[in-house]
Amino acid sequence: MTRRNRGSQGGPDDDRPATFADTLAVAPFRRLWTGQLLSILGDQVARVALTVLVFDRTASAALTALTYALTFLPDLVAGPLLSGLADRFPRRATMVVTDVARAVLVAVMAVPGMPLPALCVLLVAVQMLAAPFLAARSAILPHLLEGDRYVAGAALIGTTYQSAQVLGFALGGPLVTLLGVSPALGVDAATFVVSAVVVGLGLPEHRAAGPDGVPTTTGAGAREALARIAQGARVVGRDARLRALIALACVSAFVVTVEGLAAPYAAHLGAGTAAVGLLLAANPLGAAVGIVALTRLVAPEVRPRLLGPLAVGSCVPLIGSALDPPLPVVIGLWVVSGLCCAYQVPANAAFVAAVADAHRGQAFGLAVTALRATQGVGVLVSGVLAQATSPPGAVALSGAVGVVAALAAGLAWRRARVGSGADTGGSGGTREPPGSPGSPGPTAGTPDAA
Repeated sequence: MTRRNRGSQGGPDDDRPATFADTLAVAPFRRLWTGQLLSILGDQVARVALTVLVFDRTASAALTALTYALTFLPDLVAGPLLSGLADRFPRRATMVVTDVARAVLVAVMAVPGMPLPALCVLLVAVQMLAAPFLAARSAILPHLLEGDRYVAGAALIGTTYQSAQVLGFALGGPLVTLLGVSPALGVDAATFVVSAVVVGLGLPEHRAAGPDGVPTTTGAGAREALARIAQGARVVGRDARLRALIALACVSAFVVTVEGLAAPYAAHLGAGTAAVGLLLAANPLGAAVGIVALTRLVAPEVRPRLLGPLAVGSCVPLIGSALDPPLPVVIGLWVVSGLCCAYQVPANAAFVAAVADAHRGQAFGLAVTALRATQGVGVLVSGVLAQATSPPGAVALSGAVGVVAALAAGLAWRRARVGSGADTGGSGGTREPPGSPGSPGPTAGTPDAA
């Protein structure tokens, strides 16, 4: 990175890695981060509220898991079809419009006595709007932060996501108990409004640049949209490293089952609503600590070799649920699982950096589609298993199958990495600015943290 860039963004010296403080010194990024923090806090409170509401109304682990799966499955459609909006329209405007639309939909969900089917439809609509927002945010980030500062910024976003999940889930149980479901959803709607204001007033506008460096236009014909989807699929599919790392990211489908089963698991243990929040917070707590440790203590050139082992490690602790341990032990196992999930963040950052700006939103959307679809299916299947057996049995089986899947994905990643002969590192294996033609690197991790 040149001295001019360090001066313009308040970055670190060349002889030390960028820190979280370096990224927060960049005012537009700081505002983007603030909006994200508020929105995630509200989202997690709302997830606790919906989980408790559905389980209280139905007493069904399968239906509770189905409702939770609805926060993932819409991306199967929204990822390919809507993420490209971040490449066709101004990215700041895309984020503001989707935030405002989600605020309105969640406010409708907060109406007391809303029928469960209507809640589900609104939840699907809210989740579909998340796809263009996340794609726009991930695409604009490399233009706010450069070089190693970009990697640190992506890590901060991931750490913030996990930490805000912990806080939101931990406070969500008592808050829902104290206020009720409707006010908790109202809090979520308000955070979307605040996020829209912060992003709208605090970020510069940005359009995707075409191959010639000229910003793209907003042409929205069906043929153009299909062409963009096809191009995004080619970008992702032609690189063995991207394919392998997306497979590693999808291992989270076996880990996320613990979130969909939190309410029935707490009921199985004879615990109350507060325990639901603690169970939901356990995995994000581990992930938040793991992300900091991985990005600050592990050298960039070592991180690629850890992705496979960490993916396996994220599933192994779940097998311990087969012994039906008490609540504190379950929380501890899920925290350890979250620690290993930290590999998602450097992989995610490298994926975004590897894709040319003109296709970054669409390619990211397709990667998120694979991730979220597998997560939704995982939650749904685990709910059916929990209904037929027990929540601990379903979690343990998910962990066992996840170990096998993680081993296969890890081997594929090792072959792809060795075959490419590239040092992918934590930032794409290069000190070039993200998005430059020479920047190699992989994949998508946790989408909301991207």
